[in-house]
Amino acid sequence: MLVVEDEYFIADEIRLGLVDLGAEVLGPFADVQHAAVFLGDGTPIDVALLDINVRSEMVFPLARALRSRGIPVVFTTGYGKAAIAPEFQEIELWQKPLDLPTALPRLAGLVRQGGNKNR
Repeated sequence: MLVVEDEYFIADEIRLGLVDLGAEVLGPFADVQHAAVFLGDGTPIDVALLDINVRSEMVFPLARALRSRGIPVVFTTGYGKAAIAPEFQEIELWQKPLDLPTALPRLAGLVRQGGNKNR
């Protein structure tokens, strides 16, 4: 499970929650560039949880690359749906602060279901 989140405490809380659910966490990556380099090495990824604004950089190019590989994506943000580029409107959007007891099992469920609509 790929995690891209630039806020340390949020990223660590997500990582720990996913590990507790038995997931292998790739990252968390605190910037889009490092996540993109990692994506380029071909490591299998079941699902990606992406903050849409990472260090003032929008994550949409990374989401596009993930989607082209058939990898399901979930966006997290403190912004509303209007902040999402039109081509990504069908991707699930989870508002921050995340309700981790609800969100993390849902993310694990996406892996078990084989993804979401963008797959």
